[in-house]
Amino acid sequence: MASQFSTNGATANATTLSINDIPKSWTFTSKLPPDSVLPTPADSHKTPRDQILPRQVRDALFTWVRPQPVEKPELLAVSPAAMRDLGIKEGDEKTEDFVNTVAGNKLQGWDEEKLEGGYPWAQCYGGFQFGQWAGQLGDGRAISLFETTNPSTGKRYELQLKGAGLTPYSRFADGKAVLRSSIREFVVSEALNALGIPTTRALSLTLLPEVKVRRETTEPGAIVARFAESWLRIGNFDILRARGDRDLIRKLATYVAEDVFGGWETLPGRLEDPDKPTEFPSPKRNIPADTIEGPAESAENRFTRLYREIVRRNALTVAKWQAYGFMNGVLNTDNTSLFGLSIDFGPFAFMDNFDPSYTPNHDDFMLRYSYRNQPSIIWWNLVRLGESLGESIGAGSQIDDPKFVEDGVKEDEAGGIIERAEKIIMQVGEEYKAVFLGEYKKLMTARLGLKKCKEGDFEELFSGLLDTMEALELDFNLFFRRLSSVRIEELKTEQERQDKAGVFFYSDGVTGLGGEAEGRKRAGEWLGKWRQRILEDWGDRQTVSDEQDRERTQAMKRVNPSFIPRGWILDEVIKRVEKEDEREVLDRIMHMALHPFEESWAGRTIDGKEYKGDRDEETRWTSDVPKIGRAMQCSCSS
Repeated sequence: MASQFSTNGATANATTLSINDIPKSWTFTSKLPPDSVLPTPADSHKTPRDQILPRQVRDALFTWVRPQPVEKPELLAVSPAAMRDLGIKEGDEKTEDFVNTVAGNKLQGWDEEKLEGGYPWAQCYGGFQFGQWAGQLGDGRAISLFETTNPSTGKRYELQLKGAGLTPYSRFADGKAVLRSSIREFVVSEALNALGIPTTRALSLTLLPEVKVRRETTEPGAIVARFAESWLRIGNFDILRARGDRDLIRKLATYVAEDVFGGWETLPGRLEDPDKPTEFPSPKRNIPADTIEGPAESAENRFTRLYREIVRRNALTVAKWQAYGFMNGVLNTDNTSLFGLSIDFGPFAFMDNFDPSYTPNHDDFMLRYSYRNQPSIIWWNLVRLGESLGESIGAGSQIDDPKFVEDGVKEDEAGGIIERAEKIIMQVGEEYKAVFLGEYKKLMTARLGLKKCKEGDFEELFSGLLDTMEALELDFNLFFRRLSSVRIEELKTEQERQDKAGVFFYSDGVTGLGGEAEGRKRAGEWLGKWRQRILEDWGDRQTVSDEQDRERTQAMKRVNPSFIPRGWILDEVIKRVEKEDEREVLDRIMHMALHPFEESWAGRTIDGKEYKGDRDEETRWTSDVPKIGRAMQCSCSS
């Protein structure tokens, strides 16, 4: 069994180190049960790599499995922000050890001669896909290498390779990833983080020139080295519930509370009135693990507090998706993070012309994962988690009773436990709505340049704007960025507002209902309402000074990105890298993704470094979306 911590001698006061020297741990594998077929790292390591094949894995949360060795890996790009956040020193990416680590050829923490130390692993989980139970899924091509804690920030991340080879969870697939999808994940992971949206991250992108992958056509293989505070997802509990493994459900839940979230006492307690979550939005914390809260019929134990934490985290994240027009595309339960992260990027997209029924997944014929459905689908997934934790939630004050722990629910107690669990889950559902709406209103208020959200803003400004965007087919993110540059003095009269409305239309004109004249009238009416709210928040209800208006526009530009990695841009980058052997374009798109709120990039000093860039490319990527590139869709094939 691998020890929890390595002995690499990294010092706590170091700020950046080589990938060899950053501190490493294997907490997940030291505290949770492995696959009994390969019970130790040595057993797995002695097994020929081509004999570790797909199969059913029971009574376990992971399998020890090393990445498939690859020949001539070519490091295409790294994220400088990811390097900093992991505490890896600048320039280390040029070393052989770094490249071999992120390609899976070097096992950090493993003693080859003694056959001991830290060892890679793949998780076991299941999931509901498009609402249907899909059985065992798991890390079919993702292999985790180690955990690392940045000494400067104290944050612990788990580093994982996607596209690293077959595992017992690969099912009918090949364990590989294509360059196309790897570029997409590499860029969007870091772009979301720069926008302030909780997400898994990407450290590096590596081309595997000797690996050819068969999808719709034969494509080059690649590996993304990615990292997250936790890769656990709702599907980890789904598979245990499906198999009736109540002991492992409790063990995994305890691990999540103690080792992922930092202790039971960090979790949010019962609201003062759970039926009125909008009136009591902030639950208290620092509650001892054995404390029972609330009346007997809805008594809340620590497992309810764990459930609440996961629910609240996901409510915040999906609110940010909606506010920034991001769609995951495949929100199955195995793609829903317990930590509340955006995770597993397949056919994702950012909204172009606003259409609430848009889904970037061309296989989603029922629009299950469309933009408008994301909040309700995440809650549907969270209810599945509630069902997995239902016995523990419903146990109330009996949660640590030895007979309950050992034997489970007695027949004569089942009704009460089910009733309590259902009541609590429904109450937490109301909390989910309140947290979601609170965060969404906060973000939309900021994006519209307002200081506070007042009653009526949701209908008049937020919903009114979205209705106008949909009717006129206006670009979602371009609208907010262009609104950031509109001066209030330009909107004094109805005619001025209609004249200014043209800045929000695509250069090929209004493509929505009514044509340009009707479009200018409708957008102008909304601008009138918005102008009045700006005057209320920034001025004296009648006027606003030039200084106040400049402050408002600067505030808006800090939250409304100039650049987002749209589908057509990613397709262009993929073509240039894959077909034309360009490499520097990856550094340029990553630079823009990491600094999305800038007006421009080329020729400017950002993060203390002068950046050359490509002005023409930047202008194209931040201007109107080409007509052929709007509302693109792609498949789950990657």
